[in-house]
Amino acid sequence: MGLRNDFLWGGAIAANQVEGAWNVDGKGPSVADVATYKPEVDVKDYSKQVGVTSDSINEALKTDDVKYYPKRRGIDFYHRYPEDMKLFGELGFKTLRISIAWTRIFPNGEEESPNQKGLDYYKAVFKEMHKNNIEPLVTLSHYEMPLNLAVKYNGWADRKIINLFRKFCDVCFKKFKDDVKYWLTFNEIDSVTRHPFTSAGIIPDKSDNLLQDEYQAFHNQFVASALVTKDCHEIIPNSMMGCMLTKLTDYPNSSDPRDVLASFNKNTMNYFPADVQVFGEYPKLVLDFFKKNGLTIKMEPEDLNILKENTVDFVSFSYYMSMVSSYDENNLTLTAGNTIVGGKNPYLKSTDWGWTVDPVGLRISLLQLYDRYQKPLFIVENGMGAKDSLTEDKKIHDNYRIEYFKEHFREMIKAVDSGVDLLGYTSWAPIDLVSASTSQMSKRYGFIYVDEDDLGQGTFNRYKKDSFYWYQHVIATNGAELD
Repeated sequence: MGLRNDFLWGGAIAANQVEGAWNVDGKGPSVADVATYKPEVDVKDYSKQVGVTSDSINEALKTDDVKYYPKRRGIDFYHRYPEDMKLFGELGFKTLRISIAWTRIFPNGEEESPNQKGLDYYKAVFKEMHKNNIEPLVTLSHYEMPLNLAVKYNGWADRKIINLFRKFCDVCFKKFKDDVKYWLTFNEIDSVTRHPFTSAGIIPDKSDNLLQDEYQAFHNQFVASALVTKDCHEIIPNSMMGCMLTKLTDYPNSSDPRDVLASFNKNTMNYFPADVQVFGEYPKLVLDFFKKNGLTIKMEPEDLNILKENTVDFVSFSYYMSMVSSYDENNLTLTAGNTIVGGKNPYLKSTDWGWTVDPVGLRISLLQLYDRYQKPLFIVENGMGAKDSLTEDKKIHDNYRIEYFKEHFREMIKAVDSGVDLLGYTSWAPIDLVSASTSQMSKRYGFIYVDEDDLGQGTFNRYKKDSFYWYQHVIATNGAELD
C-alpha cells in the first residue's frame, strides 16, 4: 500500500529552541528564557536540569546572559529563517512544524492589544514557507508561556489563563487564517506532571499541593483546547486542529501479572490527556485516580459540555523511545528517556543520552493510537540526539542517524500497511537546536549542522550532513526508497 500520495513529510522545531532574539522587537520573557544549561549536572538527571524555583527565576531576570540561558539565543532562526527555509525547501519538505511564541504577540500575556512586530514576524515566516512550497503546521503552546503569568498566577493552575490563551489564539487565527490550515493546541500536553513549570508555568514552591495544581492545570488546558478548537473551526473554514501527546510506550518488565499491571497503569495515565481531547470526557479510571489521591478538580458548570462538543480533528504525537515497568523498581535497570527515568529494555540499544532505540515500538504506538482513537494520526516528533563531528572539509558523516530513521520509517510504513491513517511525519529536529530538556547544543538532532557549541560559541553557519541528502531522497520517493 505505502504512504498516501499527499503524505506530509517534514520537520519540527519550537520557537523557544531556535529563534533566539529573546528581548528583541517587543518580545517579553517566557518560561523558556529562565531555563539554564548546567554543565556541572549529569545530562541524564533531568530533575536537576529542569528544576526551577522562585529564587532562580528572580536571578534569571537580573541578567541578560545568553551563555548559560541558551534558549535566549537559540540558533538565531529569528534572523536566519529565510536561509533555513531555503534549506528545508531543498530537502523537499511538504510541511514544517513551528510554534508561535506567545510572548512575541502578548509580551506579558495580559496586554490589551497584540505586539504588531511579533505578528509581522510570523507573517513573514509563513510567507517564506509558502515561497518554498512548505505547508505550516503550527503549535500554539510549546513550552513558551509568558513568565509573567507563571509568576503572577502560578501558570495554568489558575483558570484566568484560559481566556488569556484564547485571546492569543484568536489573534493568531484571524491574522494567519490565509496562511495556516493545520494547528496543534498544547505540545506534549501530558508532560504537566513531568515538568510542571516548563509545560504549565507552575512554580513548585508556590504550590501548597503540587499534584492538585498539576491536575487542575490539566483541566484548564483541556477547556482552553476545546474553546480554541471551536474558535479555529469558526474563524478558519476547513482548518484542522490536533492534540499532541508524548507517546511514552511502556512494556511489562516480565510476564509477572504484577509487572503487566504496572505497565498498564503507566500507559493509562499517558493516554488520559489525549482521551479527554478526543472523546470529550474524563476516563473513569482517571476519575478513580483523582478520588484515591484526594484530588478535587474545580470545574465550571459548562466545562464538560465544552469538552464534549469541541473535540480535536486528529491526534499527533512524539515518539522517541520505550521503557519497561515493574511492580518493584528494584527489578529494573533505570535509564533516561524523554524527560523521564524508567526501566531499560535489555533487548534495545541506547543513544549517547541513554534513550532506548525502539523502531518496532513506533509501529506498536501507531497501532495502539489508531485502534484507540480511530482518528487520523500525525507523527510530529521523532529523532535521536547524538554527538556529531564537523570535519575539516565541513562534512558531517552521520550514518548512525540514517540507520535510526531508516528503521523507524520501515516500521511506520508497516503500520500504514496495516490500515493506520497517517497524515504525515515531521522529524525532531531537521536542524540542530537547543535541547528542550538539557538546554544543550551538543545533543544534535538535525539533518543540518549548526556551528554552535553548548556555550554559544561558533559561527552559527549551517552545513548539510550526510543524512540531509538521504532524507531528501526519502521524501522525493515518498518513502519508497530507504536504502
